Amino acid sequence: MSTRIRSTEAARPLVVDRLSCRYAARPTPAVRDFSLTLEAGKIVLIAGASGSGKTTLLRCINGLIPRSYRAELSGTIWLKGEDYSGRPLAEVSQVVGTVLQDPERQILGAYVRNEVAFGLENLGLPREEIVRRIDETLEYLGIAGLQLRETFSLSGGEKQKVALAGVLAMRPAILALDEPLANLDSASAQDALALVRRLADEGKAILIIEHRVEDVLGLNPDQVLYLDNGEVTYAGSAEGLLQTADYRAVKLPAPVVIERARGKRTKPAVVQTPASRTDAAAVVEYEGVSFSYAEGPPVLRGVSLAIRRGDLIAVLGPNGAGKTTLLKHAVGLLRPTEGRVLLEGADTRDLTIAKMAQTVGYVFQSPRHMLFAPTVSEELGFGPRNLRIPAEEISENIRQALAVVHLSTEIDRPPLALSFGQQKRVSIAAILAMRSSILVMDEPTAGQDFANYMSFMDSVAGLAKGNGDSHGREYNFSAIVFITHDVDLAVSYANRVLIMNAGRIAADGPPHEVLTDFDLLHRWRIVPSSLLKANLEHFGETGRFMRAEWLAGALNAQ
Repeated sequence: MSTRIRSTEAARPLVVDRLSCRYAARPTPAVRDFSLTLEAGKIVLIAGASGSGKTTLLRCINGLIPRSYRAELSGTIWLKGEDYSGRPLAEVSQVVGTVLQDPERQILGAYVRNEVAFGLENLGLPREEIVRRIDETLEYLGIAGLQLRETFSLSGGEKQKVALAGVLAMRPAILALDEPLANLDSASAQDALALVRRLADEGKAILIIEHRVEDVLGLNPDQVLYLDNGEVTYAGSAEGLLQTADYRAVKLPAPVVIERARGKRTKPAVVQTPASRTDAAAVVEYEGVSFSYAEGPPVLRGVSLAIRRGDLIAVLGPNGAGKTTLLKHAVGLLRPTEGRVLLEGADTRDLTIAKMAQTVGYVFQSPRHMLFAPTVSEELGFGPRNLRIPAEEISENIRQALAVVHLSTEIDRPPLALSFGQQKRVSIAAILAMRSSILVMDEPTAGQDFANYMSFMDSVAGLAKGNGDSHGREYNFSAIVFITHDVDLAVSYANRVLIMNAGRIAADGPPHEVLTDFDLLHRWRIVPSSLLKANLEHFGETGRFMRAEWLAGALNAQ
């Protein structure tokens, strides 16, 4: 790259000129001929499918490529009018502040205050300045109350905010956000977007990579770019994207999809999840369960709950409500402080984790808590081998599981070399390959592009009914439970919705009953989506909730 300075670009925080990038281990470029100009006070949204090159682009801009990832680069990246390609990463990070998709990869400090101080200490700032910036940043983000908390005890959303605090305290000119909404409840996501808007209005240049396109469009970004296979296929206004993007590939507002799909032949709704039956046998039971971490406050408070055969449950609620803690009890990763959990009638205190894994498959929120093997194939084979499943059956299980999550071509790749969204799908496939009878997923669609997550959720929802996958092999899940901050996921797939708040079950019932009181939803930090509103508006005509294009088809048939 050129090392000269363009004085004409000095006022622009970021200029990317014909950038291409190819990883050393890959035959084709991950990013091709990419150009971008980002002005101070402007917001640019970059969208695209998982593996389309978005994170690679970010790594080039923030200097991780080629310093931490081996790759060939061509083109030029100008930061505040200068080429930083020959400078150390520490200098680049003072200009480009990055909040990673998975905050656990970014947080190093044991306590929140230490974490925010980490970058400032590395800059060699005086102690008084460090203390002042920590206090100002935590107050600015509204998380001053977390400053003495241990970082490991934070919820995923809280970790995201702490990671952002550590970056903002360094006062970079450019803020690069990689899937900043992935771990946030819907109200916190709205708060985060309002913060991004405020930062831009105060002069910060914002580059935001996000799959939750509908949410980010509310920011009125100054430019939207859509990447496909490393190339820009759309560059323009948000309004232009609404009218041109494939609504099966990009999550657009429900009214836009309904309007564009009206009058078109729409694929019929093949996923017709049967209603939850209150008389069905319980497969997991919570009896007065309370739980606290170490000497901390209660996270679960007297929870009594039955997960029944045939349930496809969405668990909603604000960050820190106890959702993950609740479901970790179902697989024995946590044991109640009070009360008990029964798995198919047996007290989990009397069962080993290995024994419970034969019944309950658990997909962690962060795929890095699960993935370790050198190849995807070995990753998926590890669990079944430990369950002593025959080798020929394991091979078939792996093949079918990868087909469900659309990763068959990645079978020989290292899991940790894949994008975050692809890693998430590998972690789901690893559980599918074990053929557990109960499937529990923590934020299964975090980091996923819309087309992929709808496709594998279609498959999973079908498997819940024992209908078999596309290869005719039945999984026969007796129940599926998924934690999500995506209200539309509950609308499209769940036959039962649980809402958790402050460690208790605040609501439990069919989606069309639980998700109707908007005042209560706002109290529980759940923001009604455009799809929820559209389904409620037309529920008298359809009698069920469904995704936007199917709703358009149902209305066409009226």
